[in-house]
Amino acid sequence: MSGHLSRRTCRPILRTRMEMCDGVRRSPRSAIKSSRTLKLVLYKASVFAALAVSISVLQACGPKRTNESDPTPVLSGRPNTTYPMPPVNRNVQLGQLGWASAEGNHVTLADYRDKVVVLDFYATWCAPCRESIPHLIDLEKRYGPRGLVVVGLNVGGPDDRTEVPAFAREFNIHYELGYPDEALNDALLADSDAIPQTFVFDREGRLVRRYVGFGYSTASELEETLKEVLGG
Repeated sequence: MSGHLSRRTCRPILRTRMEMCDGVRRSPRSAIKSSRTLKLVLYKASVFAALAVSISVLQACGPKRTNESDPTPVLSGRPNTTYPMPPVNRNVQLGQLGWASAEGNHVTLADYRDKVVVLDFYATWCAPCRESIPHLIDLEKRYGPRGLVVVGLNVGGPDDRTEVPAFAREFNIHYELGYPDEALNDALLADSDAIPQTFVFDREGRLVRRYVGFGYSTASELEETLKEVLGG
């Protein structure tokens, strides 16, 4: 989205005769005053509308709530590619953490030693998550032969798991999909549950980069990181 919003404004029609605006006959002078007031009201309305639009395009979602009284989903900010690394417990071996694959197998990061791994935490109902999928598909297609593995991990809640097969068909996803273990969520999402979140691990299984949210710059920055980690 561009840095400024395109706003449409309405202008009231000012008539010189005594008019019936809201059931009250008004003189030309009072009509002018009413027109100015209406312009001010419309201007304020357009400002609020613009703010509503800007809020609707924030590029990160919070977790979907199951309680109907809670907002669904919660928007929580613009993409942050300089977000600090998660506070991983040093007693936790990341390589032993993993997820259940869509086929029902249990997989760990250690299974991908000598590969560069991208873990993408997403939900099918999350708009910026959906926006990021074509970029991940493209990266996996172009860099897979060089050792890149992309894994999409659904964190949209129990109800969202049933949507994953249709989601994969909709986007024609061929990279691995799965559901993270609680320990993996605790290790990587402890300080922020906004999604999408994308983590890059090098060939030694070390976490080298974290992205929170998705925006126009995220795709290019992620690709530059992968080029560096893949070696060229």
